[in-house]
Amino acid sequence: MTFARYTERTAFERPLTSGVAYAVRVLHSEREQFEKHQGWTIKRMDTLEKNPVHKDDYNPDLFEPSPIQEEYAPVIFAQDIISHVISIDLLSGKEDRENVLRARKSGKGVLTAPFPLLKTNRLGVILTFAVYKRDLPSNATPNERIQATNGYLGGVFDVESLVEKLLQQLASKQKILVNVLDTTNQSYPISMYGSNASDDGLELVSHLNFGDPFRKHEMRCRFKQKPPWPWLGITTSIGILVIALLVGHIFHATVNRIAKVEDDCHKMMELKKQAEAADVAKSQFLATVSHEIRTPMNGVLGMLHMLMDTDLDVTQLDYVRTAQASGKALVALINEVLDQAKIESGKLELEEVQFDLRAVLDDVLSLFSGKAQDKGVELAVFISDRVPEMLIGDPGRFRQIITNLMGNSIKFTEKGHIHVTVHLVEEVIDSIEVETEFSSNNTLSGFPVADRRQSWKGFRAFSQEGSIHPFSDSINIIVSVEDTGEGIPIEAQSRVFTPFMQVGPSISRTHGGTGIGLSISKCLVNLMKGEIGFVSIPKIGSTFTFTAVFTSGSSSSKEYKSQQINNQTNSVSSEFRGKRALVVDPRSVRAKVSRYHIQRLGIHVEVVSDWKQGLSSISRVSSAFNMVLIEQEVWDQDLNGSAHFIDNLEKIAITTPKVFLLSNSISSSRANTTTSGVCNLTVIPKPLRASMLAASLQRAMGDGNKGNPRNGEVPSLSLRNLLLGRKILIVDDNNVNLKVAAGALRKYGADVVSASRGMEAIELLTPPHWFDACFMDIQMPEMDGFEATRRIRDSEQNINDRIHFGELSVETYNNISNWHVPILAMTADVIQATHEACLRCGMDGYVSKPFEAEQLYREVSRFFH
Repeated sequence: MTFARYTERTAFERPLTSGVAYAVRVLHSEREQFEKHQGWTIKRMDTLEKNPVHKDDYNPDLFEPSPIQEEYAPVIFAQDIISHVISIDLLSGKEDRENVLRARKSGKGVLTAPFPLLKTNRLGVILTFAVYKRDLPSNATPNERIQATNGYLGGVFDVESLVEKLLQQLASKQKILVNVLDTTNQSYPISMYGSNASDDGLELVSHLNFGDPFRKHEMRCRFKQKPPWPWLGITTSIGILVIALLVGHIFHATVNRIAKVEDDCHKMMELKKQAEAADVAKSQFLATVSHEIRTPMNGVLGMLHMLMDTDLDVTQLDYVRTAQASGKALVALINEVLDQAKIESGKLELEEVQFDLRAVLDDVLSLFSGKAQDKGVELAVFISDRVPEMLIGDPGRFRQIITNLMGNSIKFTEKGHIHVTVHLVEEVIDSIEVETEFSSNNTLSGFPVADRRQSWKGFRAFSQEGSIHPFSDSINIIVSVEDTGEGIPIEAQSRVFTPFMQVGPSISRTHGGTGIGLSISKCLVNLMKGEIGFVSIPKIGSTFTFTAVFTSGSSSSKEYKSQQINNQTNSVSSEFRGKRALVVDPRSVRAKVSRYHIQRLGIHVEVVSDWKQGLSSISRVSSAFNMVLIEQEVWDQDLNGSAHFIDNLEKIAITTPKVFLLSNSISSSRANTTTSGVCNLTVIPKPLRASMLAASLQRAMGDGNKGNPRNGEVPSLSLRNLLLGRKILIVDDNNVNLKVAAGALRKYGADVVSASRGMEAIELLTPPHWFDACFMDIQMPEMDGFEATRRIRDSEQNINDRIHFGELSVETYNNISNWHVPILAMTADVIQATHEACLRCGMDGYVSKPFEAEQLYREVSRFFH
């Protein structure tokens, strides 16, 4: 567009040209990548030269692809008037090919022989100049010029139109006949303009110079009738001479202008290089700033964590927790800004690991359960049975999207519910075809909601061309986050996904936040080959929906890293398998959620809507329920009926089942059960999660000693068992970080040795030594962690080889014939210190600062058993 606008606006400087175009040099090895980038196929020209078509039938999309050859010269820029030549390969046409090859060898303007122009079929010529990547000396060889060629700039001249314009400038009482000939081959001159009829009258022959010494042209002028007076012929000849001079001047000006365009092209290339260098500098700056900010934050959070393990009174503990929460919020803000910067630079990449989708959603529920209970908002997750247990993708980024959407819902919802659903796209498509009515009150909490079907309106995944092939391994899931919050004002909905934009100026003051969470989520969804949309009604609520494409984790997954995310329900599901549960809940949506979580434990579930149906189901001889789970809403609405149900339960049941109350607020449910005189009722707090539900059922049914740790926590005892007595080397140039890391590891019983320089680490880890592992900082002065690790690995490999060949005694080296100490990267740099970079230099894993118990346990457990 820039080229077209520029050439159109400067067309007055080239009044006799029909248009200007630029073709780029493309080697055969670059053709496929070039065509993908441009979005079209390189077309051939020779077919059109042999079979010209009428301009009304001209259609570039029907042209044949250019045949395979060593190189191509497709047109990529063109003035609007000749835009139909874009994608045409100049090297596939006879005249243009010779012209292009001569132009780049000579370094001068080269003119073609006359030939029919594309689309118009009128005779014309093309003046071609080669555009070089760099300045060349005047004595450069043809081969040097060919190698330095970047592309070709050409001016198109319609000869018929050119001569007619010039003749209009002549004033004469008699009509003048003009013939323009290409006389390069004197034996067979080519007529470029005028008729071939001969006339014995007076004729003036003028030689034309179009700037190419190789080609010769003549202009022959005569009166249509013999001039009545001799001076008329002289005047006409002078006029024709003026025309010839004018044409020469115009061509000379065109040559100079094209040379200026070539210089401007060189300047643009230089500016492009400067922009790329600035982008690299920006990324390096972000990496440095990230490290410099996160390093002291690591010390602050680490020391606060260590302080919490000391004897503090209630007030002091509250102060420390507040400071720690503020520090974590700052780290989260830094991560969001860095994510946005990486997205803008196109350097954000997704992992390909195996993960449990249901465990990820359980983790996010645990994160927001406290806030939801404080507000009295019901929080629930439902995942369709058709969604596979294991998927392959990036669980961290998927968790980030869900966390951003649920965080916004929690922030803006004061009553009602937040409901997360996960289905397969094809499953939703099938339900749309069946579902005809939408009821805004048939919801989790009974509050009205926005119609979620409007949130995915226009998704490509719901069209035929956007659907996934049925035999593909890809799994296309759709996730909806529905809330009954404030909703988004109509005037603000258009800027929801704009970075750093708030719905209103008071939002940041009332609720906080940077306004980039949704922008990052949209970019992450795009990276997952999905789409995101929303529907929002003010004072009713909002529903955000996105799709994401993963790979099924049930196929061969040896090539993928397996990530265990709290997959603790399998160990207890066999314990509950075969048991039966009765759920009393009048709301079908909420009962569906309860059924989903209970069935995850292998329990058969039956749902009833009231006390009467519940007693009827229990009284059946064929039904032997092990547990009854009652929704708090049912219990609170009729306390007398609740007590009556409990009294009759013992009378009619074959074996008395355990009774549980599903509650959003533990304190209020305990008060109600006490008031109703029921004291043996076990309260299960919401939101329901598999591990929490299993632990609650185990404790109530006499198996409390088997309960799993709370969801989202790594048992300290397990980590202590792994690290107890292990000798671990910590390398970091920052004394605060050394104290924090050493304190965290000593907490679990490790024997810690500290080092502050890379050279010191090399000396300590040169075999033989007694270290079981090393935590290595990456950014250190004198020698960074990457270089130190490479030298340690070289030293180990040298000693292993010498032991293998018998040059060294294995007894001298502690009877170890294959030395390899586990080295884990330990850094605050979240941009440079990627897992892949650590593996390339010989490291075995990656731990970000500050230490998180779950990540530390996951990495250490790979080496210690």
